[in-house]
Amino acid sequence: MLGIGASAGAAAVGGIALNAQASSGTNGSSARTGGLVFDTDGYTEQTTTITDANGDDHEVVYRFWKAVTYVAAPVDEKYQSLNVSVPVKIDGKSVDASGAPILFANSVGGYMPSSVADATGAGAGGTTGMPGGGTGAPSPSASASGSGEVQSGGNGMVNALGKMVSLPKLALAAGYVVVEPGARGRTLKNSEGEYYGTAPAAIVDLKAAVRYVRANKGRIPGDTDRIVSSGTSAGGALSSLLGASGDSPLYEKYLRELGAADASDAIFATGAWCPITDLEHADGAYEWNWGASVVQGTGKVVDRTVSKELVSQFAEYQASLKLRGLGGFGALTARNYDTYLLQQYMEPSATTYLKALSDADRAAYLADHTFISWKNGKARFSWADFLTHVGARKKSTPAFDAFDLSTGENNLFGTGTTGTRHFTAYSLKHDTTGNTGTRLDGDIPAKLRLMNPMPFLTGDKPNAHRTKHWWIRLGTKDSDTSHTVSANLAAAAAALGDDVSHLYYWDEGHGANTDPGDFIQWIAKVTGYRIR
Repeated sequence: MLGIGASAGAAAVGGIALNAQASSGTNGSSARTGGLVFDTDGYTEQTTTITDANGDDHEVVYRFWKAVTYVAAPVDEKYQSLNVSVPVKIDGKSVDASGAPILFANSVGGYMPSSVADATGAGAGGTTGMPGGGTGAPSPSASASGSGEVQSGGNGMVNALGKMVSLPKLALAAGYVVVEPGARGRTLKNSEGEYYGTAPAAIVDLKAAVRYVRANKGRIPGDTDRIVSSGTSAGGALSSLLGASGDSPLYEKYLRELGAADASDAIFATGAWCPITDLEHADGAYEWNWGASVVQGTGKVVDRTVSKELVSQFAEYQASLKLRGLGGFGALTARNYDTYLLQQYMEPSATTYLKALSDADRAAYLADHTFISWKNGKARFSWADFLTHVGARKKSTPAFDAFDLSTGENNLFGTGTTGTRHFTAYSLKHDTTGNTGTRLDGDIPAKLRLMNPMPFLTGDKPNAHRTKHWWIRLGTKDSDTSHTVSANLAAAAAALGDDVSHLYYWDEGHGANTDPGDFIQWIAKVTGYRIR
């Protein structure tokens, strides 16, 4: 894991944030102002210690604006507010962040609500309203040997050692401005029992937050034309969607209802880790990838008839995209996607991992994983052996639009007092809850369109206001979604001529981030920013 080197002029970057105690002093009386004008004096000054990717500690003094409401007519200010953190000193050296890039770090996990209202400093926002009453940032469950995984995503990431990674804190230590927005999510109910955070609330809120930042150019420190989003899992999906759908008129009525600022919601660059997206096609993609394996922790064998029917749907969808693989691979189809994933991602990922080991450790790993052929410094293996290596699948069949309406995604497309709904015709047809409907509810297609980045990147009229820079990451052992999801996203963006950095972390699970310092360095590269 690398931070920004001397060529980039960074004082401190990368690594794992510590849960340091912060000291603070107050300047200004309130972080919240009337209208949508950012209160430049409404901050507290805090001091914290952040550990970079090289293991070095850095003292960072920064200004912290808390819970600034970003729309004029909020549905719930607890979620429709953002925090802003601006470094002023790093290791005793003054920092001018007035022209720094802005990391726009959402903490959404599981499409649930996220709030920064109770955060006491940078990087402290988290997912709320979790099933079972849980709150806060996702906790890690990882071993030093890899397979890092977080429960829900958001900004709760783990590195290869199983330790938490906070991109907001790493960006702050690099001298960047950090904006952390809250957003409504699928589990929120009002006093009358009505859901008010289902699709498309989360993406509308994030767009409104971007508009607030851009409308306050010259007041919010940082370069509002260089906003870089980040997010993991559902947050990664929303980060991708934010980048793909910039300034799309499809969201305008929702933004007007909230009293969003009259400004652009386009962003400069997108960072997305294990994005759970393209939901209307996710069941077929999942079966194509993981259909042959049993369900993790249950030993349950999935319904093979259902799995095969969903794979057929995926094949039709994949053909309709007319995507070509990176590296001159050619047309991507259901027939050759396994070969593509092996050649473009899995074998290079294993190769990188093995090369980084000592000779003794590499020999031991290869002895324990005999399916890998190691020759001339390159790893080779079959798709079938790779799937066996990963093991059991995480989800049952269908993985996203469950026949019994039991998934978070079913809740995501709920509405009013209806907590869960089907969003694919196939699952509606096979409903096991007693639903006698034969057609999807009329608003479902439009909501699916609002929640999927792919239509903004494919077809005859891709979105001209999309981000042109993409950082996409996924663990090779992540079976929360299909490996084709992020690969399709990368292929679609690359086909438009966008700058795409996409790779897979070997032997890592959902929510892994083993190169956070490289991401901080990438921000400097694509934005052209250098710390003086």
